[in-house]
Amino acid sequence: MNEDIRIHSWPCSYYLDTNKQWVSGRLSLTPVAIKFTADKTGELLVNFHLSSISEIKKESSNLIFSSLTILEKNTKHWFSSLQPSRNVVFNILEHFWREQLLSNQGAGAEAAALQSTKGKELTGLLTGSQKRLEDTAKVLHYQGEQFDNIMKGLNKIEGDMDVADRLLTELESPSWWPFSSKLWKAPLETKPKETATVSDSKNQEGIIIRIPVIITHRTDSNVKPGKLTLFASGLEISDCNSQVIHRFESKDVDDIRVHTPYEISVRQRFIGKPDTSYRLLSAKMPEAIPILEMQFSKKIQFLEDALGFVGARKSPQVDLGTSIWQAATGLLGGVAQPSSPVGGREGMDNDQVQLQKQEKISQEEAKELKQILKKLKGLALETEAELERQDEALDSITTSVDRATLNIDKQNRRMKKLT
Repeated sequence: MNEDIRIHSWPCSYYLDTNKQWVSGRLSLTPVAIKFTADKTGELLVNFHLSSISEIKKESSNLIFSSLTILEKNTKHWFSSLQPSRNVVFNILEHFWREQLLSNQGAGAEAAALQSTKGKELTGLLTGSQKRLEDTAKVLHYQGEQFDNIMKGLNKIEGDMDVADRLLTELESPSWWPFSSKLWKAPLETKPKETATVSDSKNQEGIIIRIPVIITHRTDSNVKPGKLTLFASGLEISDCNSQVIHRFESKDVDDIRVHTPYEISVRQRFIGKPDTSYRLLSAKMPEAIPILEMQFSKKIQFLEDALGFVGARKSPQVDLGTSIWQAATGLLGGVAQPSSPVGGREGMDNDQVQLQKQEKISQEEAKELKQILKKLKGLALETEAELERQDEALDSITTSVDRATLNIDKQNRRMKKLT
């Protein structure tokens, strides 16, 4: 992710301690830093990392009202005249600051990451791929249930149409026809009444992902922290106390706009009354956007500031996946046959031999990688089988709908003759 992306910016005033005066400008937030740029000179007066912040507070004094202070190491920065309001800026800054601290897990996180072995790096990448495949399987499983419910409904329609056909035949028969009454006495195909399984499936469906968000409903003045939960059947917005604010079923969502990699808006349109729209901002939003893109592929729209994100995420993805599999296969082969080169070629130069030595992984890491690869293979086969089943179900649904349409037209013509 590009660390220079501007998530948000607000007009405000900054107290310049060296000159003992307030300077008007814009306070900007990036994924990892806070910046302030003066309006008149364009000079960057403030630029520090989120991880260096010790405290963010709302303060006021006899001379400074409605101010926001940020304690960075031993320096206290004062911001005032914040627009649209101090509370909006405070909630957003605090959210990204806390998420940055949680992602870093302390000052030694970066040093530990540098010391991670090649095996741990591959394990992390493959674990992420496994999680994405599991999320995809959940969505496909829910779609498969919907196809099954559609087929049950079509079967019931066909049964009702058979009954209507018998009744029309009875009405079309002349009064003197001696066998007409048998049509009424003919045993009808009784099918067990379908129970409403949708509500039960909602209660039993698993959560794909849940992330903390900053919620804006219609106006920027109404901003509060909460949570976004993605299900296979839709998405749910709740407050910090897990009280549901609004739930969008998949069919209710009319469009999703990705403003930046960290901010989206979800809207449901209505005729004759205001639309239901929520704007969601989160440091974890890049993890949720691929799932939203998969669920709402025809309804999601990437705006100009987010096009770079989707391009950077999609274009190298195939190469990244290929490199992961090739690296994992090669390293596992190197562990299985440590005496032979990975590529099986003789006459390697010293640099290639040295690179192989550096890429050696332990037996435990190799075992863990093999287990993950086995799970990935099983998930891939299950996903492929489910996709094939859904293709067949979709063909059956199309055929049933066409047949039902022809029968309805035929029965309409018969009804017109009777009337």
